[in-house]
Amino acid sequence: YSGVALIQSIWAGMEVFPATPTLPKAPTLCRMVEPGLAEGMTDYICGHVMRYHLGIDRHIDDSANHVWNASAPPLARDRKVAVLGLGQLGQDAAAMLKTLRFDVAGWSRTEKSGLPYPTYHGPDGLSDILSRSEIVVTILPNTAATRHVMNADTFALLPDGAMIINPGRGSLIDDGALLAALDAGKLSHATLDVFDVEPLPDDHPFWARPDITITPHIAAETRTDGAAKVAVEQIRRLQKGQPLHYIVDHKAGY
Repeated sequence: YSGVALIQSIWAGMEVFPATPTLPKAPTLCRMVEPGLAEGMTDYICGHVMRYHLGIDRHIDDSANHVWNASAPPLARDRKVAVLGLGQLGQDAAAMLKTLRFDVAGWSRTEKSGLPYPTYHGPDGLSDILSRSEIVVTILPNTAATRHVMNADTFALLPDGAMIINPGRGSLIDDGALLAALDAGKLSHATLDVFDVEPLPDDHPFWARPDITITPHIAAETRTDGAAKVAVEQIRRLQKGQPLHYIVDHKAGY
């Protein structure tokens, strides 16, 4: 790291980087936050929330089997959606879900205020938000505190038949507990974009499950034009001695 003042990541997550070097002048490490990442993630989340809400999969199956099932979904305002993780990506997705009139609420490990929808925080808040939510989106960072945030105990809090969408990190979900929750009917479907091992191994049990949708870590990606502007601005700030954006808090893990 000799002579390096700044490491600008091109990813939103930091797990690909080692812990802070034990050097007197270790370089500053910064996350990538650019509009394309948030917009792509929000598109993915809203698309799959709407898919669940409207029962698209059922209609596809019914059509293939010549089944005429005229039951209509509830209005979006009557569908409760939880967004676990209220960083930049989570807030963007929650705001768009609210625009689509869903009964959205958010959760974070520490308290957030001033957001245009109900928010919960801490262990008690997690229990409260999960017990109300039919669709859960997990978009938390990968830290020791968030590992397996969705486990046997937290899945048990959900209403029967709930659905989960994980475009955050594979470590957020206990795979065995997810399968058990699906088998028990606690969950009716899971859409997973991220996994502990990627690509997902051929023999992984997720592949054989019709109640799991697998997407290959494509929920959001860094867009070159937006990332370049962030990098140039960071360099400009470094040269002028101005505060850098999106500095990683190594203690928090993001």
